[in-house]
Amino acid sequence: MIRTTALTKRFGRVTAVDGVSLDVAAGVRFGLLGPNGSGKTTLVRMLLGLVHATSGEIEVLGEPMPRRAASVLPRVGALVEGPAAWGHLSGRANLRLLDAAGPGRARKRRKRVDEVLDQVGLGGVDRRPVRAYSLGMRQRLGIAAALLREPELLLLDEPTNGLDPRGIQEMRALLTALNEAGTTVVLSSHLLAEVEALCTHVGVMDAGRLALTSDIPALRTPTGRILVETPDPAAVTRVLDGQVVGLRGNTVVVQGGNPVALNSHLVGAGVPVSGLSEERRTLEQVVLELTGAGNDRVDRPRTGVGPAHGIPDAEPWSGRATREAGPDAAPGTADRPGAGEDVR
Repeated sequence: MIRTTALTKRFGRVTAVDGVSLDVAAGVRFGLLGPNGSGKTTLVRMLLGLVHATSGEIEVLGEPMPRRAASVLPRVGALVEGPAAWGHLSGRANLRLLDAAGPGRARKRRKRVDEVLDQVGLGGVDRRPVRAYSLGMRQRLGIAAALLREPELLLLDEPTNGLDPRGIQEMRALLTALNEAGTTVVLSSHLLAEVEALCTHVGVMDAGRLALTSDIPALRTPTGRILVETPDPAAVTRVLDGQVVGLRGNTVVVQGGNPVALNSHLVGAGVPVSGLSEERRTLEQVVLELTGAGNDRVDRPRTGVGPAHGIPDAEPWSGRATREAGPDAAPGTADRPGAGEDVR
């Protein structure tokens, strides 16, 4: 479905994407993860032909990009960096204009537009102009535009930006349903919990490089700890003195040991056990191990106290954030939804 080989993009002396070789199979839900400025958006833009690569090769839907963009893009739905629309027109009018620019019969245009508005939860939207929409409504409209042509491939950059928790849940259900109907979904995000809940496969980018690709179950390897659920954590701690390494409410984290033998030991000591399972690594742990800080973080230089007047002597700045910054880096935007987002 998507294949890149040694894909690189430089902007002057800044390498935004560095030798990325990616293979996304048809039918998956693929999440592209990484800190801000890691190259995710630049990579998506190159897949769509919006930015030309410095070197390397791209295939989308089995055809080279951007050379075959005219035949590939009508089969792809995309939302990159944020939805674009004519602010003085309504959402429905925007979608009709967009639909008119592509192939398809005009007499079915109203039906196509109404269907995608229903899909994203804007079926009851009125004639108010898009400039009066909340951030969440704009995001829903952008996803509706991506769905207009029943695409084989969806490329979405931060698709849940601006949505409230219910909106995120609805979008997750919609993307899952589309995928089950045959659409391959590729999304970039830094919301780890959302990617873990939605995607079947992930790729992790850091400083322009692809650090890892894997299916999610393969990432969640055992940590060597056992989680003991009990109404009496104090009793577990007393019986397993020296083995307990953590407490999470009524769940006791125990280092090492055989789960069966551990259960027998606790029950034999009269400790009530509600449940027992192996602890596995989370996606968050995996990503944090593989990536550095994003380029939206600018720390103060580390300082020492000067010998003469107690004046801090700043150490030279490493410049790491500048080197990692790509043109897809943007100032942080609020994820909070606007008022009146749900208009159904």
